Amino acid sequence: MSTVKNDRWERFKKHSLHRPELGLTLDVSRMDFTEDFLTRMEPAMQRALSAMDELEKGAIANPDENRMVGHYWLRKPELAPDPQIAAAIRETNADVRSFAKAVLSGEIKGAGGTFTDALIIGIGGSALGPQFVGKALNEGKGLRLHFFDNTDPDGMDVVLRELEGRLDRNLAVVISKSGGTKETRNGMLEAKSAYEKAGISFDKHSVAITGEGSELDKTAQEGGWLKRFPMWDWVGGRTSELSAVGLLPAELQGIDTEQLLAGAAASDQATRQKNTGSNPACQLALMWWLAGNGKGEKDMVVLPYKDRLELFSKYLQQLIMESLGKEFDLKRNTVNQGIAVYGNKGSTDQHAYVQQLREGVHNFFVTFINVLEDRSGENLEVEPGVSTGDFLNGFYLGTREALTEKGRGSVSITIDRVNPFSVGVLIALFERAVGLYACLVGINAYHQPGVEAGKKAAAAVIRLQKAVLAGLRKQKGTALSAEALAKELGEENPEMVFRVCEHLAANKRFGIGVRRGDRIWESTYAAQ
Repeated sequence: MSTVKNDRWERFKKHSLHRPELGLTLDVSRMDFTEDFLTRMEPAMQRALSAMDELEKGAIANPDENRMVGHYWLRKPELAPDPQIAAAIRETNADVRSFAKAVLSGEIKGAGGTFTDALIIGIGGSALGPQFVGKALNEGKGLRLHFFDNTDPDGMDVVLRELEGRLDRNLAVVISKSGGTKETRNGMLEAKSAYEKAGISFDKHSVAITGEGSELDKTAQEGGWLKRFPMWDWVGGRTSELSAVGLLPAELQGIDTEQLLAGAAASDQATRQKNTGSNPACQLALMWWLAGNGKGEKDMVVLPYKDRLELFSKYLQQLIMESLGKEFDLKRNTVNQGIAVYGNKGSTDQHAYVQQLREGVHNFFVTFINVLEDRSGENLEVEPGVSTGDFLNGFYLGTREALTEKGRGSVSITIDRVNPFSVGVLIALFERAVGLYACLVGINAYHQPGVEAGKKAAAAVIRLQKAVLAGLRKQKGTALSAEALAKELGEENPEMVFRVCEHLAANKRFGIGVRRGDRIWESTYAAQ
């Protein structure tokens, strides 16, 4: 054995962590760190672990919103600081299972009979979690899931075409904690319109998952919807998959959510341990810090070598980037923190961007997700003694080796198989790693001021659109340039007026015509 390969083997033995109770192995040996790094980071990691302990006990971990952060209680209610919270979690979980059982058995029906489909209307964590878990664990035992996860009318039309002729057997699940999220509200109104056009009662086919007393909660109450489930202010959207937000869609697909929660609870138990060397979440957080120098200087490329886990990178993108992408630290210093996350799946990536990963700009580290079990059924040999799963494993190990040869760091997470327990383990592992990393760099992982800023900016554009449309209609037949219209309206941003005018002119329902000038910004617009 060559010296290099022997060194790698010795390093693997020292820096791989096997947790048999989780069915998980974490190997960080291909990251470029020294023992000195681990020693240097130990005091900070112990402080982070203590901070997580306080968070789980009910400390105000989100000071900007004066909220506790309690997604850990969802899988072990007895940890909740208030017995009423613990009782509410248990009651909701039982209620979710009972309702889903009644739907799947046909006890609760649609106008056309037993439900066959479910339309999940939500955005961000209210869609990404259910999509990921559904893709990973769906065995075709329950309802077919569809999603309105954007405010794109064309995208909604595509989904409605998939449901054509089955709306009377489709359950609509509307998810919004505040009840005021515009994308979700819009999706609900589009769905309601489709039901009404088909002569079907939307109310009698709908379920709400929302905060108590929200606008959505009131709408559901007044309409006599089939069911309402709670969302609590101590659960953020990106950590809500193990609340009713994710449990109901999973149960409706026949997924064993008790095992999903058990996996997360087991992962939590393992990642509470104070011994950094045996705590996989600590190890992950330290590798993130190492790769990006504690400043997010390198991107995280997530490569799951399993089709079922294809959406894991998309799910982690929100969990990590919304949690860690912050302008200020807890002391209000400008830090512009964050870790960019992207990924697809292996071995698709062999034919996509692995070329750049091996030979291009070195601005990343890789997180491989490997699954030992190829399939539960019989394997076909595509060559003598070799199956498709063997090739998949070969591509994973070969890609990892090829990256190592070029000094490109990687972390490997191996699970025994994809099942509800292992998916719960992965969800909780990354949630804890995010919390620990946030403590290491001193930021609030549980608010999202950038998202709120985007919502406010969007609301301002809608107000401007109304003003532009009113201004054009007031002078019906008069052609105005965006610049002239902006001046008339007292709008300081002519470009925004131009872009609004382009939108109005492209959609016939507004009745706005456009005449192109020699240059596009010289175009004029008129109400017809």
